[in-house]
Amino acid sequence: MLYAILCEDVDNSLPLRQRARPAHLARIQQLVDEGRLLVAGPHPALDTEDPGEAGFTGSLIIAEFASLEAATAWADSDPYVDAGVFRRVTVKPYKRVLP
Repeated sequence: MLYAILCEDVDNSLPLRQRARPAHLARIQQLVDEGRLLVAGPHPALDTEDPGEAGFTGSLIIAEFASLEAATAWADSDPYVDAGVFRRVTVKPYKRVLP
């Protein structure tokens, strides 16, 4: 089943994100390689694709996992969690309807 992992950043998270980004992206790439990733990306702090020093306010990952517990365990072990980037992480079942 698909699960949405909704992440909310702490204030001024950009330096934390930059340090942990390579490990975070490598982990996301594993989902891609396994054919389990639907979409992933950050929420820019400004209404632009490149918010510069304003950084990001959170992230969204929608991927396939065996269960809610598996999705939560995966989310809890993200490098951004370890680096203190996220203030809150919410994992919810997701039903794709369109396209």
